[in-house]
Amino acid sequence: MKKLLALLFLGMFFLGCASATESEFWEHETMYKNWDHMKYSWTGYKNPNAETGEKSAEQGWWGIEVPYIPAK
Repeated sequence: MKKLLALLFLGMFFLGCASATESEFWEHETMYKNWDHMKYSWTGYKNPNAETGEKSAEQGWWGIEVPYIPAK
């Protein structure tokens, strides 16, 4: 019973996150932009380097860019 409730809660959580207007979840056919992005997300994030930084910028891995607006 606890597992069923946990799965139900997890499913509702993901549906709630996916329905956000800025998430673009439903506009993509995959979770990762390409195989380089998947490899980085699974293992490469522990040791980022200049090469992965360049790849992420060139291939647009991280979605919408949010500008920084300092407080007044």
